[in-house]
Amino acid sequence: MEFEYFLNKAEIEIIKIVRQAGYQVEENTKPCLVSDDFVGFLNKKKKVIIICTNNAKKRERYELLINKNKDTFERTALHIKKALRHEAVHVAQECNDGKLLKINQKLSINPSKIEALKKSIVISGEKEKERQAYILESRPKLVEKELKKYCL
Repeated sequence: MEFEYFLNKAEIEIIKIVRQAGYQVEENTKPCLVSDDFVGFLNKKKKVIIICTNNAKKRERYELLINKNKDTFERTALHIKKALRHEAVHVAQECNDGKLLKINQKLSINPSKIEALKKSIVISGEKEKERQAYILESRPKLVEKELKKYCL
């Protein structure tokens, strides 16, 4: 899958744990067509994380550059890595019987994520779960820890 090209060791480990928990990872499937704003989804019923690589690349104009520069690659990779971590948090929540994870209450959401949070709530209808996923998506080691705690 193309999105794996943009990942580092932390995300590869997250994928491994997600798969051990019985989830699949797919790329650029139908939900990605909802909006270019979304880079990831979780289909709880089918136990599938969907990464919208094409949307991440469009957002950063990655495909439009003939000589892809490092900055554009890094921004695209960051979108994909955060999307994977975000959806992995939802997997951990599902492994926790659909409940919120017990994380440090002092952790807070990055203010730059407020608009994205609002859009995610419209789709999922789960404000606190989305808020928690946005808090943790920038913390790969914590996402890995929560997956191991609740899913393995």
